[in-house]
Amino acid sequence: MKFPLLWQILGAIALGIGAGFIMPDAGARLFLTFNSIFSQFLGFLIPLIIIGFVAPAISEVGNKAGKMLLLTVVLAYISTVGGGLFAFFVSDATFPSLISPKDSSIGNALSSETSSLTPYFTVKIPAMMDVMTALVFSFLVGICMAYLKTPTLQRLFSEFRDIVSMAIGKVIIPLLPIYIFGIFLDMTMTGEVAGVLTAFAKIIGVIFAMHIILLLTQYIIAALFVRKNPLRMLMTMLPAYFTALGTQSSAATIPVTLRQCIKMGVSEDVAGFTVPLCATIHMAGSCMKITACAVALMIMEGMPYSPEMFIGFICMLGISMVAAPGVPGGCIMAALGVLAGMLGFTESNQALMIALYIAMDSFGTACNVTGDGAISQIVNHFFAPRKAEIAITSSHN
Repeated sequence: MKFPLLWQILGAIALGIGAGFIMPDAGARLFLTFNSIFSQFLGFLIPLIIIGFVAPAISEVGNKAGKMLLLTVVLAYISTVGGGLFAFFVSDATFPSLISPKDSSIGNALSSETSSLTPYFTVKIPAMMDVMTALVFSFLVGICMAYLKTPTLQRLFSEFRDIVSMAIGKVIIPLLPIYIFGIFLDMTMTGEVAGVLTAFAKIIGVIFAMHIILLLTQYIIAALFVRKNPLRMLMTMLPAYFTALGTQSSAATIPVTLRQCIKMGVSEDVAGFTVPLCATIHMAGSCMKITACAVALMIMEGMPYSPEMFIGFICMLGISMVAAPGVPGGCIMAALGVLAGMLGFTESNQALMIALYIAMDSFGTACNVTGDGAISQIVNHFFAPRKAEIAITSSHN
């Protein structure tokens, strides 16, 4: 269908929720079977997407690769830590008036369990390597190609990028709305959305407002560099935002994020470098959400905390989440060690934290990937090829 991707995704979400109330289990399991196979293929493709885009992008920018890498990493880390600090101070100011210690409604919601439907069958498609291995391999090969001047190898990776691009355009993007439909269908039929989100309604509203403010701040800062309308740039990234709401994975949203960044004016080389990288290292939304959830849980449990404790926690969290896999809930799993080591969370505290985080997982992921566009714009301001500008100048002359 020739509808814009954004409307396809919104329609899939609405239809998934609506169908969850009327569809029999047999029909729902059919969609879950499709989702199981699709997610396996997507997981197989993600490392190839990283290699196909990052390695040739590094080689093509040549000697600027090291500087571009450094700038992207610094911007992503500053954004991640900034999101966490913002969440702490807002949560510390608002949650004590909204949440009482040992809130019984929260405890009841956390103790409730829902049984999910299962697919008819699954097909295992193991990835050739994990995301971090693909990133390291891409950096190594790309930088070496840039400095050794290997035209044959550069042409090989350039053609491999074309293959990956075709797989994205012909398979991933057309089937993505069906995948998101199945996700929301399952969530509705198992009652996860209504039950858990109602129990956490008091703090979800605050966290949602914070992540909107964070996105606006990121794009206002980017607009100071590129001199574009921040709201227009943010609107361009909405397909990536809503895709992440469904997939709950920054890595799985890479194809859409990449496409929207290019539409926003980021060069293909810069977008191909920053988007896969930021999908792994830029976790501003997740850091904001984990910090807010941690404050909320410590208030509910009557645990003491201080700004000094959370500043150290947030700085370490920004590093630990880089190891998070590109799957739903990966960030909170990577953060468990920091929660126990720096905030004193016990096993029961960690279980409560996981339940509270998972209830809002999609919003943090959507904030992560949408913010990637702001970082890409800033990096593009410094490293975008100037060929187009030179051509325009020559034509005017």
